[in-house]
Amino acid sequence: MRTENRIEIGFLLFDGFPMACLTSVIEPLRAANEIAGQEAFCWSLVSEKGQKVQSSAGVGFEAERSLAECKDIGILFLLSSPTSVFDDPSFGNGVLRSLGRHGAVLGGISAGVFPLVRSGVMQGHPVSVHWCYEAAFKAEFPDMDARSEVIVRTASRTTVSGAAAGFDLALHLIQDRLGGDVAHEVACWFQHPMMRGAGVRQQVPSSNAPGTGDSLPPLVSRCVELFAGRLSQPISIAEVAQNMKVTPRQIERAFKQATGQSPSHYYRSMRMKAARQMVVYTKDPIPEIALAVGYGSVAPLVTHYRAAFGLSPSEDRRRINRFRVEDNAPLPSV
Repeated sequence: MRTENRIEIGFLLFDGFPMACLTSVIEPLRAANEIAGQEAFCWSLVSEKGQKVQSSAGVGFEAERSLAECKDIGILFLLSSPTSVFDDPSFGNGVLRSLGRHGAVLGGISAGVFPLVRSGVMQGHPVSVHWCYEAAFKAEFPDMDARSEVIVRTASRTTVSGAAAGFDLALHLIQDRLGGDVAHEVACWFQHPMMRGAGVRQQVPSSNAPGTGDSLPPLVSRCVELFAGRLSQPISIAEVAQNMKVTPRQIERAFKQATGQSPSHYYRSMRMKAARQMVVYTKDPIPEIALAVGYGSVAPLVTHYRAAFGLSPSEDRRRINRFRVEDNAPLPSV
C-alpha cells in the first residue's frame, strides 16, 4: 500500500473518554485507505505520558506514544470527559500551544473540547459544543464562541459535537484528501446516510414525552428558543405570548399537544437540566448555579431539582465526587 503524502493523526486520550468517538473517526479512515489502495491516513493513540487509558465503557487502551512524542503530528484530536485535565497542566497545555504554533491542526471531539479550550489554544476560534454539555461549557468559558453546529472547522482548529459527527468529520477529511467519490463509497460501506457539514445544527431531544418526533411545531420551537436564551433571567409565559404575538392560551395548547407538558413545566425542565450540567461538570458553588438558572436563592432550586432528579444538587454532587474518588467511575460522556 502506497504511503506518499499521508496525513498523520493523533488521538490524545484521557481517562473516561467516549470510545465511540474514537472508532467513529478511525474506521472510515481505515476504509478509505483500503478503497484508495494507499495509506492516505495513519493514526496513533496518544496519552499524556504514554500510559494506558481507560474509556468511559471501562475498556483499556494502550497508548502508542506520549504527548511529548507528537512534534511531527499533522492533526491532534482530544478525546476526554468534561472534567479531564492534564496531570501536569503546564507541560500538557504548553505542548498543545507549541503544536498549534508550528502548524498542527488541533481539535476536540465531544467533551474533548473542554481540555482543548483550557489549554488556551482556542482563543479567537469558535467551538462546537454538544448540547448536553452546553450549560457547563458556558459556565466555565463564558467568553468562548460556543456553537450548536455538529462540526465547526477553521484552517487550524476542528471541533465536533459527538461520535456521529466524528464520522462526518472523517468523511470530510477523506473528501479533502481523496475526493468525493471515495468519501461517498466509505459512507456507503457503513450505511452512513449523509455527510453533514458546516452549519448543520445538532438534533436535541425536544421533550420527555414519546412520539413527539424530531422537531417541534414552529410556535413551540420559537418559544423553546426564547426560553433557552433566558435561563438566568426567566421570562413569563405572558411575556412570551406577547413576544410571539399570540395569546398565552395558544401557547399552553401548543405545548400540551406537542410535548404533553405545560410551557412553564417545560421551561423549568430546561432550567433543571442546565443546573444539573453545572452541578456535575463544574465546581461552581450551588448558590451561583441557582443564579445561573434564574433562582434568587438556593431553596427553590433545591425543591425543583429534587423533584426532577430525586436528590438535591449537593447530594448529586457528592454522589458524583464519590464515584470520581472511590470508584474511579467515569462521568457520562458522549
